[in-house]
Order: sequence, then structure tokens, then C-alpha cells
Amino acid sequence: MKLSLSVRVAEKFLAKREANMTLQQLASLAAQHGYDALCMRASQVGVHSPRETVGAARALLAEHDLPVSMLTGDFPIPENSDDEGPQALRHITPYLDLAEQLGALLLRVCIKTDEDLEWTRRACDEAAERGLQLAHQCHTRSLFEEVDRALATIASIARPNFGLIYEPANLELCGQDYGLDTIRRFAPHIFNVYLQNHVIGPDGDSVLETWCRGEVRFRQVPIWADEGIDFAPIIAALSDLDYRGHITIHQASADLGTETAVAESARYLRSLGVGD
Repeated sequence: MKLSLSVRVAEKFLAKREANMTLQQLASLAAQHGYDALCMRASQVGVHSPRETVGAARALLAEHDLPVSMLTGDFPIPENSDDEGPQALRHITPYLDLAEQLGALLLRVCIKTDEDLEWTRRACDEAAERGLQLAHQCHTRSLFEEVDRALATIASIARPNFGLIYEPANLELCGQDYGLDTIRRFAPHIFNVYLQNHVIGPDGDSVLETWCRGEVRFRQVPIWADEGIDFAPIIAALSDLDYRGHITIHQASADLGTETAVAESARYLRSLGVGD
């Protein structure tokens, strides 16, 4: 399993368009702490970026030996926007162009309703012509909130280059099992793994809306904290199932500062056997 750092760590939790570090700073940190790849988002480079910016980003990442593990090409996708999030599926070409320019083989997309499914199939077919894959995160307020519905959606899309970003924290927010049984069910479809941590409870200072449970309150805690999600059995299960893709740190810094989050997350996950 390879260790990937999402540029999400340098975004505000609820302000995903705002980066607090440059790509140069993030790449240097990632290389310093032994990450194998960087997960790119529009807060650094997206479909809105000028070609010269994209070229400079690829050169910078090559200099630090950091391939792009996955691309999220615009802001509405991670914002999970009901109206704008799925629009990339209807106009996928510039996203595929950007992926090729950055050397990324995997793109994240946003699917909100059954009406998006035919567009997803078409986008997958166009991506397949370029040898690219599309994936959707286990995420609140999407067709991937609940395990059974996520699997049914993947079956309905029925494209070998469409898969899942397994993410236990969002599954827990939706009251879903995220352990060994779920990982086994998801295993044939897992294209990427996102990790972030929280503790659910009525006194949490953060709140997210779900379709299946309404509002859920929680507080963010670091990946390596002795509370919240226990990642050791998750990593062990993925290893036992021979998952060889990326394990991506996908958490804003939880108020500890980006540098601490980057360093300590790498230390912790390497202690669990993640990283080439």
C-alpha cells in the first residue's frame, strides 16, 4: 500500500476553496515525510487553472518524485453540491485532459441522483478510451451514503473503470458498518482509500447533514488519536485482501497545524505498515 497526501490537509474544513499553503510547500513537506504521492484538488490545481500553472505543477511534483494519486478537478465535487457537483460528468473532457496533463490515472466524481448514472456511464466510456478511471467517495448526501446502495449503484453503472473511494469516517456518520465485512464487500471496487478521523457525539462542534440520519454532530480528532476510528484493523483488513493502492490522508489539520498533521499522520500510518 502506498502513502498519499491529499492537498485537503491545507484547506479549511468548511472552506475547501481556500489553501493555506502553496503547492511547493506541500510537496516539500510530503517528500520530507516520505509520502509516495499527492492527491490533487482544485484548491491547488483544477480545470480552472491556466495551462502554464498545470505544467509548472507537474514539473514541481516530478522534482519531488510525487505522482498524482487522484485528481479532483473542481470545487463543486468535494463541496458535494447538489446542482454543480455532478456537472463534471456531463462535461468530462476537460477533466480528463487535466488528468493527462498531471499524469493522474484516477479522477474523483460526484453522483447525486439516478439521473446522473447514464452520464456517469458515458464519462466512464470516454475515460476508458484514455486508460483513465473514475471513482466516488463514500460520502454523505450522495448515492454512496449507505453500503448497500453504494454497491447497487456501482452495479448499475457497470463499468470496469468505475470504482469506490473507501472512507470509513463518512460511513460512520451515516450509521454504516465500515469494518471487515464492509471492506470485503467493497474490495473488488476499491480504487482509493481516504482516511480522516472524528468522534461522533451531541457535544461535537461540527455538524453535517446526511440523507439517512439527518444532522450528525462530531468533533475532529487526528488520525493517530486514541479515540474515534481505530485504523489498525482497517489497514490490516486491506492488507489481508491484497489492496495495493493508495492510502490517502484526507483530513484538514484538526486545528493542529498542517505540518504536524502531515508529519504525525505519516509516522502513524507507517507504523501500521503503509508506505512503499
